[in-house]
Amino acid sequence: MLLRGLEAFATLGYDRASARELARRLGVGPTFINDRYGSKAAYWRAVVDAALGAQLAGMAQPTPGSADEDVVRQFVMEFYRVSIDEPYLAMLIADESTRDTERLDYLYERYIEPQLALVVPSIERLMAAGRMARVPMDIVFFAIIAPVSGLVQEPLARRLGSPEGMQQADRLARAEALAGLVVEGLLATRG
Repeated sequence: MLLRGLEAFATLGYDRASARELARRLGVGPTFINDRYGSKAAYWRAVVDAALGAQLAGMAQPTPGSADEDVVRQFVMEFYRVSIDEPYLAMLIADESTRDTERLDYLYERYIEPQLALVVPSIERLMAAGRMARVPMDIVFFAIIAPVSGLVQEPLARRLGSPEGMQQADRLARAEALAGLVVEGLLATRG
């Protein structure tokens, strides 16, 4: 139920995913969402908690004492891996990020901000040491986040030359290549 809800919210967006449409896609009666979860908003939170909780639980955490470059590299790779493992989650977050809503607050406070806190100290140290350009932190994160579209927006990716019918190992290899490109770009400094 929650996985099908994720797909519905990701493809329709919250506002177009009416309780009736959700019930239709879930194959349940029209009152299921309200009876089981109390409201569409509560169902959305349950969907997000299930999807993000599972993905973040599987994310490798930085190893204490790791070099700052390795912490950034691992963060970017894990973010991309999570995105290819659950593309509907990436789509939902991208969609919710375009509006200033309680749902975005929920995502940010519960999931995004705690993950960013794992890498911000490393980024700050790299900037202070001149190993990363000094730019506002939001710019750094948009440089990391935006390229994920190449991994999850398959119709556009195919038009740009991405092969059809890729297996998970192929997707992971592409995520690793993208992570390497992004991290090396972030760590490149003017000489």
